[in-house]
Amino acid sequence: MTRIHDMGGRFGDGQVKPSAPNESLFEKPWHARALAITLAAGALGRWNQDASRHSRERLPPKDYARFSYYEKWLAALADLLVRREVVAIDEFAQPERLPSQRLSKNALLGSEVAKELAKVTPSTCEISRKPRFATGDKVRTRRPSGNSLVKGGHTRLPAYAAGCLGKIVMFRGNHVFPDSNAHFLGEAPEPLYSVAFSSEELWGCVKDSSNDEVIIDLWESYLVSAN
Repeated sequence: MTRIHDMGGRFGDGQVKPSAPNESLFEKPWHARALAITLAAGALGRWNQDASRHSRERLPPKDYARFSYYEKWLAALADLLVRREVVAIDEFAQPERLPSQRLSKNALLGSEVAKELAKVTPSTCEISRKPRFATGDKVRTRRPSGNSLVKGGHTRLPAYAAGCLGKIVMFRGNHVFPDSNAHFLGEAPEPLYSVAFSSEELWGCVKDSSNDEVIIDLWESYLVSAN
């Protein structure tokens, strides 16, 4: 069954409405604080970006549906802090029990935020693995789309593209494999490709979209040859 967070390509959720150019970056003041807390906690080095994404995906469906964007962030962060043994559950109920000096040495100072953001951990790896596919090759995505390493685990293959025929349009180099990295099983770098799919292949006959295509960046283990 498709997880509730895997909303890409679904009908019935309405159009994406981008923010106006003059619109505030944060809708409410506490949204900025939520982002700041998430960045500061990430600087502790107890998890990676893929694990952070998966923590949001693990929210109960009812909570995921009713929470706002930054409420999802905070709920997932609280879960990560407990799972990675940074904070105990009872310390959330009684924050005065949390010794301030315990994490102070890892504190991310405001003056260092810009520098830290500029060096966000890259997904590109120095490890060079020869790509199996070349530009122009026809490929088919794996079906089902789930994580093949961890049952119910994190994956970047969207459900709407599972089992679909596409064409390699570009090789992107070797990148950290999210399906492994999110579960602390190692970076396991793989070749990454940009793959083009026709809208008809993804969604069937769609009015006035015969020439439309969607390009998705996909890791090699998501793909099989269709030549």
